[in-house]
Amino acid sequence: MADKGYTSQAFRRYLNQKHIRYTIPHRRNEQHPGTFNKALYRRRNIVERLINRLKQFRRIATRYEKRALNFSAMLTIAAIFLFSNFAYRL
Repeated sequence: MADKGYTSQAFRRYLNQKHIRYTIPHRRNEQHPGTFNKALYRRRNIVERLINRLKQFRRIATRYEKRALNFSAMLTIAAIFLFSNFAYRL
C-alpha cells in the first residue's frame, strides 16, 4: 500500500515484476489507472497511526538504539506499554 507519490507506471511495473501485490490511489490526471482496493487502502491508516504512536517514544523516533536486537526490544516494550491499561491511566 502506498500513497499517491508512488503512482508512476514505472513503479507499478517494478512491483509487478517482483510479484508484489499493491494498491495505490490514482491521481486525477493519470491516463492508465490500475486497480485500486479502497477497503484495503483504509487499513493502511491503522499501520500509520501505530507508527506515529510508537514515535512518541524518543528512543524509537531518534533510533537511539543502534543494534537491531536492542531496537527490536525497545519496540516490543513500547508496544506493550501502548496496549496495556497502564498507558491509558497516565
